[in-house]
Amino acid sequence: MTEGGSNPTKPLTTQDVWQALAEIPDPEIPVISLVDLGVIRDVQVESDRVRIEFTPTFLGCPALEVMRDGIAQRIRALGGEPQVDVVLDDSWSTDRITLAGREKLRRAGFAPPAPRAAGEPNLIQLQKRGFRCPYCDSTDTRLDNLFGPTPCRSLRYCESCRQPFEQFKTI
Repeated sequence: MTEGGSNPTKPLTTQDVWQALAEIPDPEIPVISLVDLGVIRDVQVESDRVRIEFTPTFLGCPALEVMRDGIAQRIRALGGEPQVDVVLDDSWSTDRITLAGREKLRRAGFAPPAPRAAGEPNLIQLQKRGFRCPYCDSTDTRLDNLFGPTPCRSLRYCESCRQPFEQFKTI
């Protein structure tokens, strides 16, 4: 094994890369990985060259460079030469969050986003009882503030257990 944990006799595989990327926490919400968040779009491995495509959650994401650097560092630790491309021609959506990621968010006290409905846009964030409390599972919740700590989250309050919580907006 080399210092970074890779085996010099075993060629680097796409699966190795995906597994390594699944260990990188989101800089703003470390309970969920970049893979579970759905920002990693594609992985291509050709010999020791590794090309990663990722899309940030929004164009002005302040963690963009931190994510890019974390991805490159992890690929180098595997013994690969990273090429990290930011894809901005297709916007990220909360539909890309994996089921495991949604459960990790819920366990950490975040209400996961609702799936986007097919067809017309839906302003579910404004519905009084649109979300379950991640602490007690009650639907007796209310929107306190549409604007949370990041553009993709709002602040809600559970009338049953009296806990505030963050709700991921459906994007």
